[in-house]
Amino acid sequence: SRICVITLAEAHPLLQSGKTIKNINYQISANCSRLQNKVSGKSKRGAQFLTELAPLCRISSSDGEEYTIYSCIRGRLIEVNENILSNPALLQEKPSTEGYIAVVLPKFEESKSVTQGLLTQKEYEEVLLKRRSSAS
Repeated sequence: SRICVITLAEAHPLLQSGKTIKNINYQISANCSRLQNKVSGKSKRGAQFLTELAPLCRISSSDGEEYTIYSCIRGRLIEVNENILSNPALLQEKPSTEGYIAVVLPKFEESKSVTQGLLTQKEYEEVLLKRRSSAS
């Protein structure tokens, strides 16, 4: 269906043990809040357009670290998950289901190249393995 659900990767520092999420903020700048995204109709009128480098939200952890979560794909912001605002633990407890961050709809003509650029689970695990071995 070409929609992309944006979640935290299982290797994200926020999902490592000992981190507690203090705050999630969809206010990206003084003039831009992802919560102001109002989508209507089949053509998704009013949806904010995102580039790969567009910030979706900022997440603060109890140890003072702040993480900016980026869209990573071009497309229209269909929805943000407001449930994580009142229950930030969902990000850690159910990161790939109820703890998603946003839903993005890539342009139809770009959706094939977006999906072709994604890693399989096996490729992702190999990247993590290389990253860990180079860090140690």
